[in-house]
Amino acid sequence: MAMVQALIPAQRRSEGTGYFSLGTTLAAAFGPALSLMIVNRFSYDMLFYVTLAVSLVGLLAAIVLYSRTSSPATSGGAVKFSFRSIINPKVLPIAIFMLIVAFAYSGVMTFVNAYAENRNVVTGAAFFFIAYAVTMFLSRAFLGKLQDQKGDNAVIYVSLFFFIVSLVILAVATENWHVIVAGGFSGVGYGALMPAAQSISVGVADRHSFGSALSTLFLMVDVGFGIGPILLGAVLSSISFGTMYWALAGVVVLAGVYYALTHGRTERARHGFVD
Repeated sequence: MAMVQALIPAQRRSEGTGYFSLGTTLAAAFGPALSLMIVNRFSYDMLFYVTLAVSLVGLLAAIVLYSRTSSPATSGGAVKFSFRSIINPKVLPIAIFMLIVAFAYSGVMTFVNAYAENRNVVTGAAFFFIAYAVTMFLSRAFLGKLQDQKGDNAVIYVSLFFFIVSLVILAVATENWHVIVAGGFSGVGYGALMPAAQSISVGVADRHSFGSALSTLFLMVDVGFGIGPILLGAVLSSISFGTMYWALAGVVVLAGVYYALTHGRTERARHGFVD
């Protein structure tokens, strides 16, 4: 990701990040289906052979990227370990924001199957992530440009709104189509927040520290995904799924307040790309 960010022009950072993230979207949408088809038609051995081949193609692509982004002035010399090589202080505000958001989304990722069985909406849950992938794919075609031109707030606040709506629908859903609609809203919500946060992270960091900027962001996202299932699982024995999703919608509201008080007040966030 750091190598890709080095290739994207700064004034089109959000747009380029959105296009790059489409690869992850397509992989998440078609990878599992293709894997099941290979296993059913052939065997697990064939699946691992295909995975090996795809990984080699990815390695070759990474080598090409490296050759285009490295230079003798930056690629040589010993790398010294430090706290700043893992945590970039400039990225912490947006990274902590995404920690809170990821905590909320972990309640969807971890418990959607149990929730579906509890509410008898298993079919809807099966299509939840397909709807998520479709709306995320469509939204990234224009949200990146909007973020570059109008500022980070234009995308972050809209995405937060859609994510909150998704959680509220899950809290009250009683039919399969309710869950599918929630998946669609989640794609424009959480699905749009991740590339927007990536763009912000490299936008506030120095060019030579893109690696630490992205590591800071994803470290905090992983923390959110890590502690979410533990804490939510501990309280689910005492509350219903509906109550949990109402509470998570409130958590996302708090994340929006935190964002407004931190990065949301900056010139970049309010007006767009600042050279």
